[in-house]
Amino acid sequence: MSKAVTVAMVKELRERTGAGMMDCKRALVETGGDLEEALDALRKKGLASAARKAGRATSDGLVVSYIHAGGKIGVLLEINCETDFVARTDDFQQLAHDLSLHVAASRPRFIGRDEVTAEVLEREKRIHREQALESGKPEHIVQRIVEGRMGKFFAENCLLEQPFVKDPDRKVEDVLKAVIAKLGENMRICRFARFQLGGDATVAAAVSPASDPS
Repeated sequence: MSKAVTVAMVKELRERTGAGMMDCKRALVETGGDLEEALDALRKKGLASAARKAGRATSDGLVVSYIHAGGKIGVLLEINCETDFVARTDDFQQLAHDLSLHVAASRPRFIGRDEVTAEVLEREKRIHREQALESGKPEHIVQRIVEGRMGKFFAENCLLEQPFVKDPDRKVEDVLKAVIAKLGENMRICRFARFQLGGDATVAAAVSPASDPS
């Protein structure tokens, strides 16, 4: 049964997705007031919108810093967009802040799967394969076990695949694409460095350039 769409419902959906008010209202009307279905619809729309913009050059943006835990943890993060106009918007600056906070809290080692080195991939696969064989798993299902455990490895270590620290129901990639859809420009996380007092620094950079070389 359809439910009446209220201002409170629209506001909640907007807070959860970052989409515009009219887009949220339209999604709720189209799904009969079902908040979760409207959420799914907006996420799919955001993914499609972000995919269409993915090839566009990102030659502007921000470098932001975040200091946490009384000066014990610090993050520098560069995020790119297409224009200075978008770089100066509250939405983009909030995204940059939230991403640097996430890096401080969740300790990613890489930005995405493309940045995981061949050496790390081979070591992780070898370890998981040996564990599966030693536990007595038959050879024909070991590969599937390794693939499943590598999926978990990516989710734990790649920034884009980690559950977003401020909304664990969404991946960081989903948060990024929602802002892309809202502001209408391509965006990408270019690089970050995470420092912890008394520990090693983690530095990660995207493998492709931030702007179109042409």
